[in-house]
Amino acid sequence: MDNIGGAEYVDLVLARELNADIYTTNIDKEKIEKMGFNTNNIYSIGKIPINPPFKQEFAYWKFRFLGIEKQFKKHYDFYIIAGDWAMSGAIHNKPNLWYVYSPTREIWDLYEYTRNNIVDFWKRPFFDIWVFFRRIINKHDVKYINKIISISENVQKRIKKYLERDSIIIYPPTETSKYHYKKSRGYWLSVNRLLANKKIDLQLKAFSKLSNEKLIIIGSYEKAKHFLKYAEYCRKIKPENVEIKSWINQKELTELYANCKGVITTSKDEDFGMTPVEAMASGKPVIAPNEGGYKETIINHKTGILIDNMNEYKLIETIKQLGKEIEKNPMKFKKDCQKQAKKFDTRVFIEKIKGMIKK
Repeated sequence: MDNIGGAEYVDLVLARELNADIYTTNIDKEKIEKMGFNTNNIYSIGKIPINPPFKQEFAYWKFRFLGIEKQFKKHYDFYIIAGDWAMSGAIHNKPNLWYVYSPTREIWDLYEYTRNNIVDFWKRPFFDIWVFFRRIINKHDVKYINKIISISENVQKRIKKYLERDSIIIYPPTETSKYHYKKSRGYWLSVNRLLANKKIDLQLKAFSKLSNEKLIIIGSYEKAKHFLKYAEYCRKIKPENVEIKSWINQKELTELYANCKGVITTSKDEDFGMTPVEAMASGKPVIAPNEGGYKETIINHKTGILIDNMNEYKLIETIKQLGKEIEKNPMKFKKDCQKQAKKFDTRVFIEKIKGMIKK
């Protein structure tokens, strides 16, 4: 809970709405409080390193041997396991359900992408060995999970394919009432972590050829080497009409959504993608690849545009096309976007989660 993204936000909403406590590793209380959440219910089970694979291994073993009632002398009726490396926490903490953002992507669906694009050439044989054993352990630990909930159809398919378990879908929450529409101030917005699989460089290359357009990127990143390396690469190729902000509070983010033309996201096979829902709650259309969780949230040509086999040139043409539509009718997408976002409201999410716990 020190680099707050979509998954961490969902955890904070869960804890607030269910009057629950959070047990995690690293914590940045200042960031969490700036987002408007309480931190008195968040406890650390010990700090972990920032670089892989030590980060993942330390996290895994801390959760693997975690027995909350025994270690913290607190009694709980139910446990929600949230996140891939926390899954081993199910072994000593029951009854439980696993709310799955995705099975560990670097050892499953993004294994080849991670190996070829992030892992240094000389480290790849060691990475292969690590992945081999991690897959065995992953399949072993999932047996201790009582019930599995997926955040999307996309993730549901991965769980079935890689872990051979069935799951039900409950989409993550967006507090739609906190978002609002305002007249465009002439910029596009992109909100995501600065990670290679988010393909931020694709956005930068596109806007380098769109000198009359402006893009603001909200891109947080961790201090791990691969994060810093990609963040530095993005800054190196960033054209003058793009601004990168590393982290902002919730109020600033809400205003940026409200005043933008639309939102651009380029992530590879996204698990679900909360930024399109936040954009739509603000009455703004979304440009995204026609794959992954985006297909479950964005209605093509109604709340945005989905691009088949997205590349730099297709992205440029779509920005031009959508820009013209917005210029002609600024409120064209507002009603449909806000209506679609309501389907993913926090109230809907919490009702379904409570129902599952009671079952």
